[in-house]
This record gives sequence, C-alpha cells and structure tokens, in this order.
Amino acid sequence: MNKEMSKTMHKEPLTYIKDPMGIETKSFEIIDEIIHESGRTYPAEDALTKAIYRRVIHTSADFDYLDNLKIDQAFLDAFEKTVEMPLTLYTDTNMALSGINKTAIGKLPWTLKCFVSDENAKVMAKAQGITRSMAAIQLALEEPGLKLFVLGNAPTAIFQLLDFHAETNPDVIGVIGVPVGFVGAAESKDALFASSIPCITALGRKGGSNVAASIVNALVYHFKGR
Repeated sequence: MNKEMSKTMHKEPLTYIKDPMGIETKSFEIIDEIIHESGRTYPAEDALTKAIYRRVIHTSADFDYLDNLKIDQAFLDAFEKTVEMPLTLYTDTNMALSGINKTAIGKLPWTLKCFVSDENAKVMAKAQGITRSMAAIQLALEEPGLKLFVLGNAPTAIFQLLDFHAETNPDVIGVIGVPVGFVGAAESKDALFASSIPCITALGRKGGSNVAASIVNALVYHFKGR
C-alpha cells in the first residue's frame, strides 16, 4: 500500500493528548514505569531529588542521568536558604536562559543574566585570548550580591570559576554545571564535583543547556510552584 492510498483510507481522527500539563504528567508516569520495570530506582526518594531526576530525564529522554547526575545536598540546602533572598542567576548561554520558566522565576526576588553576548565580554575575551564564556564569568564575579551559576554548554566557564576560587567566595551559593561535549566537558565536571562548591553536575560528556534549564525549573517549581 502506497502512502497516498493509506491517506485516503485513514478516516478516523488521530487521538492524542493536547493539554501541556497532561502531556507532562503522562510523561512522568511513563518515566516512573520504565524505571520500575527495569528494576532500577531513583538515587533518592525525597520529592525534590526525584523531581530533578524526572525533569532531566523528561527533557533528554535519557535514563543514563540516573547514574551520572550528581546532586550535592549542600547545593539543595543553599538553594532553599536563599530562595527568598535577592540573587542573580547567571547562565553561560542564552539558550539556557530562554529555557528557564520566567513565570516561576518571577515569584522569586531573583535576576536572570547572561553576559556571553555582552560587548564587555567580547572585548575582554579578545584582549585576554580567552572564551567569551570565561569573560562572562569574570564579569559576573565582579558584580555584588549572591550568585548562582547555571552552565550547560561551556566547560571553560567551570574552569574559570575554579581558577577564580569561587569555592572560597561566599557570594557564590552554588553551580549547576552540566556542559555537554568532548573537549573539557567531562574534565570540568569532574573538577567541579571534586571542589567544595555546592553543585549539581552530570559526570561524563552528557549535559546541555536544556538539561541545565530543566534543573533550575525543577528546583523553582518545588519551592514556588509554577
């Protein structure tokens, strides 16, 4: 049967879930079923941790994150303590920034920034012979106030944070560091995980801006809803 004949014979309307929240709820149910049927479990059973794993898997359709996603309890504690405080969240890409739910973030006294396309970052990067992501980190660290870094694309951003001793900077409450790639990605996340900076990271090559944003959303939804 060719494609055109198939089209003419198909008269029943397609049935599918149209409601966005319904799609998400069904997706989480499927994720839970797959994990259960495979004989696996979430690394922890508390609601927040499970919510982070669920949303990362939902975003990526990749169950490897059950193993490689590492959630530092110190990060969760720091996040909870500062969720009602003025804070600036810095991303390493505009893609990560766009993936964060602005309505949910709007319930917090937080500011979202990404300096990677800032003219000062371009000038600084050229002058120092570094990536714009590294320059963006320098600009962020120069600003006053509490800081949360959300890095899904640039390993050099993590290395720059570590080089600038962010682990001894009381203004840095934590890092969501999940850059994806083959050059420096795994190494940068290993270094972050080994540091004293409260963090959530995904060991190995996997990650990305979408994963970074999904972690932020899971955290904010848990504490402030949608």
